[in-house]
Parts: sequence; structure tokens; C-alpha cells
Amino acid sequence: MLRSLYDWTLQQAQHRHALWVLAIVSFVESSVFPIPPDVLMIPMILARPSRAWLIAGVALIASVLGGVLGYVIGAYFYDTLGQPILQALGKDAAMEAFNGRFNDLGFWPVLIAGITPFPYKVITIMSGWTGLPIGTFVVTSVIARGLRFFIVAALLWKFGAPIRDFIEKRLGLLFTVFVVILVTGFYGVRFL
Repeated sequence: MLRSLYDWTLQQAQHRHALWVLAIVSFVESSVFPIPPDVLMIPMILARPSRAWLIAGVALIASVLGGVLGYVIGAYFYDTLGQPILQALGKDAAMEAFNGRFNDLGFWPVLIAGITPFPYKVITIMSGWTGLPIGTFVVTSVIARGLRFFIVAALLWKFGAPIRDFIEKRLGLLFTVFVVILVTGFYGVRFL
């Protein structure tokens, strides 16, 4: 089922209203949809590189707005909506274990989930559930999702189709390594 959903999402890049489809996918991916907006962004940017920044901007705005929906689900509807969504994603047990430390970490979980392959929707729901300040959540989401979408757009705009394989298979790992180095550096400086 997930593969057919992925294929359907990819086909939408050819639709004449692909930008609107991207906005919808970016919005719902931030709280419930399992397919990331990159699946649409990549073929859209390759087809029209001159629109790379617009495409990344639409994905960013819609993703952050969808993240706010995830936050609201966590804050006000966790028992009825948030928990079942996280159970379907297999993340409910991890949510319980992580809750105690989440707000102590501040913006880091949102930043990490926003740019790495970790499901951003889990953090949006958790942010609302744990009561992370909404301002911290929104600002960090804008930074994280902006980095992710605009780096993808910049790479595709600059290098075109040859960079596609790298983005699809290795960029998530590169983002993850970057975050690990960044966090390690901050903690290293803090304890030196």
C-alpha cells in the first residue's frame, strides 16, 4: 500500500496543479501523511528549474502550517487523534519514553526531525503534547524545513538530474551526520 501511495504522489508532479498538490502533500505530511514532499519537489524542480525557489517556498510554508496542525493534534487531541496516528507509525512507545526529556531539549528535536529522515510528524504531535512553546516550535520548524527544502532546491537548480540519485539516497544521511556533528559540537563546547 505504501508503494502505491508513493507512486500516486510521484505522478502528481505531472499534474497541471502540481504546486497545489505539493502544498497539500507538504501540509498533511507534517501531521499524518507518510510520503515526504521531496517526492513531488524533485521532479517538479527538474521539469522547471526556474521555479525551484517557489517550489521550495510552497513546501516550506505548507509544511510549517501542517506542523502547526500536528502541534494542535498533540496539544488538544492526543488521546483521540495523536496517539492513534503515532501507533499506526509504530512510534507510540517511543513517544512515552521520550516525553520526559523532550522539553528539556528545547528546539533540538524539532530541528533534527525537520531536516533528517526522522518523521517530522512525530515531533509536531509530540511538541503539542509536551507543551513545547509554540513560538519555539514554529521558528525552529521554519529553520529546519527551510534548510531541508531549499538545499534540495539549490542542488537541483545547480546540478539538475545528475544530483537526483544523491538527493534521494544520500542527502538524508548527510543531514543526519551534519546534525550529529552539530549537536556533538554544542555539547563539547558546553562541557569544556
